[in-house]
Amino acid sequence: MEQKIPTIRVTREQMRQRVALFSEIRGHDGGLPDSRHPSALRKLYNIIGFQPPKKSDGTVVVSPVGDEAAEAAHIKISEGFNLGFCEAAPGKGPMMHNHDTNETFMPMTGQWRCSWEVDGQVESFDLGPFDVISFPAGVQRRFENVSFGEPDKTHWLMFVIGGDAPQAEFSPEAHERLIAEGFMSADGKY
Repeated sequence: MEQKIPTIRVTREQMRQRVALFSEIRGHDGGLPDSRHPSALRKLYNIIGFQPPKKSDGTVVVSPVGDEAAEAAHIKISEGFNLGFCEAAPGKGPMMHNHDTNETFMPMTGQWRCSWEVDGQVESFDLGPFDVISFPAGVQRRFENVSFGEPDKTHWLMFVIGGDAPQAEFSPEAHERLIAEGFMSADGKY
């Protein structure tokens, strides 16, 4: 049989560059406009990809995992998708934001509320381990650990985001709140 997909051979050492052992991953808790906000405290783990997006016209566009984690991918590839984890305590999660590509969530532990804006209202689904929700590009969204019965325990959410260098932008309301509460300057510095 003639194969249509070219076959390549890689050594064990080459494959090791594409392995992220959980014991070796390192999380980052900064690098985003809302990183220091009490409601948004979390650690983001850049497992695959997430190259930093190109900065352009002065708008506050950031990597979905923040500048620090974007520089520290455990598997440094650009193959059309990115994968990471969020670790957060109950009541914590990012502020409302948007991406220029699809974002898909799957809780690994705990209960997570995945919310989005539509017609001035916020809608949501509460998801448990291995449930999945997939947001299209352009939808303002957020996620929050809602495992309130375990107040001292962090939980994990996996996210997959399309593209090679996806961009995130916080909602106008999130920007206004961050500025009003002193977490960001009017010129976008945080």
